[in-house]
Amino acid sequence: MLVTEREKMKQDLQGWVKQYGGDRTALIPALQEIQKKYRHISAYAMQELADLLDIHPVEVYGVVSFYSFLNTEPQGKFVIRLCRTISCDMQDKDRIARQLENDLGIEFGQTTPDGRFSLEWTNCLGMCDQGPAMLINDQVFTRVTADQVHDLIEECRKQFGPHALQGKEAL
Repeated sequence: MLVTEREKMKQDLQGWVKQYGGDRTALIPALQEIQKKYRHISAYAMQELADLLDIHPVEVYGVVSFYSFLNTEPQGKFVIRLCRTISCDMQDKDRIARQLENDLGIEFGQTTPDGRFSLEWTNCLGMCDQGPAMLINDQVFTRVTADQVHDLIEECRKQFGPHALQGKEAL
């Protein structure tokens, strides 16, 4: 018997709710797991999670729409977030941003057509003394230079195999 994508997601959700507890304290950890595995949080996932936690779907949507690291639209396999605080701005963040956009052929807020990369702005990564700071998935890079951007993107591309959009490969 073939398991549909929705059935698989429902099984995943049930497992995460069991792992994190069956009440609203499981909400954020479960949403993070959904984001990590599926690269976004669909309306179906929000509804199913609300049902499993016995909360209103609007509460789930409110959390998803509030946190910038949770997305309702699919993100790239590699989500690159560049800090846009004044500290990073003073360390030539704009040059890093231009290099990222040039190397990837997209602007901030977009995902490459092949689904490999998404560019996002983020507020303070807590590395103000080491700016400009950048996050690729869960890995922090500090004192980033425009020259390093190309190498970082190439390293991500090397890790991208024919099945890399599935699973949880990390940088």
